Amino acid sequence: MSNLRVISGTAKGRRLKSVEGDTTRPITDRVKEALFNILAADINNSTWWDVFGGTGAVGIEALSRGASFVRFTDLNREPIETIRANLETCKLAERAEVRRADAFAAIAATADRKFQNIYIAPPQFKEHWEKALLALDANPSWLTEDAWVIVQIAPREYKDLELQNLIKFDERKYGSTLLVFYELPEK
Repeated sequence: MSNLRVISGTAKGRRLKSVEGDTTRPITDRVKEALFNILAADINNSTWWDVFGGTGAVGIEALSRGASFVRFTDLNREPIETIRANLETCKLAERAEVRRADAFAAIAATADRKFQNIYIAPPQFKEHWEKALLALDANPSWLTEDAWVIVQIAPREYKDLELQNLIKFDERKYGSTLLVFYELPEK
């Protein structure tokens, strides 16, 4: 699947390398466009964590549209190399940090910065999204007070989770993709 590209912003039209096999969950242009239309006003100067980085397509789109910083994490070497190559292609590497790390251990660790958007799009049908969201719910110190946590899953993966700190406030279905939005309660 080599039709990944940046839709808008400074890197508009740049083609992104994809990761071979089924270890990543690529986002379609339609879903990516919808996501960034929802977030439009809040992208400029925002900070992001693309937890299951994959190709880096979501974080790179955020950088292209004006995000000030994106952290990408992925457990596997190939996605990490792909993200780095895609950042170089798009000339966005200076505003990004790429870490090879276990997502669950990273989320459970002491927060070293806060993020306005945390994007969780793990490999499908392994319940990783639940584990990651529950870990983040247990350690919300990663989040700014107005942060959004966005989960990208297949609709049939979704279930209500018992959360202590995060509140689901929206969901949008685009064919075989479901975006679920969470935030911290207002203080």
